[in-house]
Amino acid sequence: MTGGPDRTTRQAAIWATVVALPLTVIVALAAFSRLAPTGSDDDPGAAADPSTSASAAVAPAPTTPVQIAAATLDERAEIVCRALISQLPGTLRDLPQRRVTDGAEQNAAYGEPPITVACGVPAAQFPPTDLVYALDGVCWHAAEQADATVWTTVDREIPVRVSVPGSYDEPGQWVTAFADPLIETVPSDADAAPRGCRA
Repeated sequence: MTGGPDRTTRQAAIWATVVALPLTVIVALAAFSRLAPTGSDDDPGAAADPSTSASAAVAPAPTTPVQIAAATLDERAEIVCRALISQLPGTLRDLPQRRVTDGAEQNAAYGEPPITVACGVPAAQFPPTDLVYALDGVCWHAAEQADATVWTTVDREIPVRVSVPGSYDEPGQWVTAFADPLIETVPSDADAAPRGCRA
């Protein structure tokens, strides 16, 4: 027979090309994906870095001090409040700590509008039917006001109040950031805590 080996050779070459071509394309695509940039400042469609996107969206806090009154403290409360304020975080999530007008040894503030912390405030007064919230080992009473939710500890020797403006979502999640400093510096008063706070 004439041309038999050539036909077989051509068919083998065609099959080799059919198999090799997709493999070449796959290898080329894989190499391109490794070399392609993952995003840059010049690429407006690049995915935002989750570690920086939140902080970039937060405007810097004003340099003016936050207006907050300082309660009159006895010696014991002054010692406890100083200890608490010294242990508060420098930032609250992405909110920087700000100066306060009065009582820097017992008050603190974060962000704009400011979330404020006041130590040595009067004990919260509320009906026994009100809910109390045990959050990360600290028990709070929450009072809704026109422009903020005011959280006051109800299981601590010295009451501490945190005011969270209404512009912040899930206000209870903001006060949990203060749980560890409170537990470390403000002794509990479990006997005085409402029933809902007791284990």
